[in-house]
Amino acid sequence: MDVVDRLAGLDTASISDALDSLGITGVLTGITARVPGTRAAGRAYTVGYRPVDPGGEQRFRNAADYLDDVPAGSFVVIDNGGSTTCTNWGSLLTAVAQRRGIRGTALHGSARDIAEIRAAGYPLFSTGTTMVSGKNRVELASTGQEITIGDVTVRPGDVVVADDNGVLVVPAAHAAEVADRAERVERTEAAIAEAATGGMRLDEARRTYGYARPWEGPTPASGHA
Repeated sequence: MDVVDRLAGLDTASISDALDSLGITGVLTGITARVPGTRAAGRAYTVGYRPVDPGGEQRFRNAADYLDDVPAGSFVVIDNGGSTTCTNWGSLLTAVAQRRGIRGTALHGSARDIAEIRAAGYPLFSTGTTMVSGKNRVELASTGQEITIGDVTVRPGDVVVADDNGVLVVPAAHAAEVADRAERVERTEAAIAEAATGGMRLDEARRTYGYARPWEGPTPASGHA
């Protein structure tokens, strides 16, 4: 199974634990779900914006025309510096993204047309929302380049996974190992839950099945078989 599909089937909490075990920071802090209940995973297509001179010519700057070049299966990651003053995503881009088979969007900035996007069921995650257009306020700075959001550097081809918990970026070079560890985390937690609901004390279940290092798998600890 492709590593993106493997990660898509895992909870972001399990993936976060796996990243922690490798010392990798992957959380795009402050970016939250705008369409509750949606989840998505895909290869990162990175986009950067910059502000324009407010005293310059008032014109449309083709800020989102990049969308026609985004490969199907991608997850668009946009950096607008976390701005809450203008938008970089709305219902029109959502319609195009869905037609092109784009899996989701994570926006370090703001979106609008939230009701329409929710009605479409599109996985959108953003720092904020506002109705103010980005036209004449920002312009496209880059596509397909590294971007940094908080403490996380996002590179084209990294795997982005998002759900109601938030958004995680898994470096492409570590994706298979993260998937392996996250799957073991889920098996560990399932074993603990089964034992605890079956009558074992929770602290004993955690010791028995390795809660402290869940990415190693639910092998009973020595002396707790």
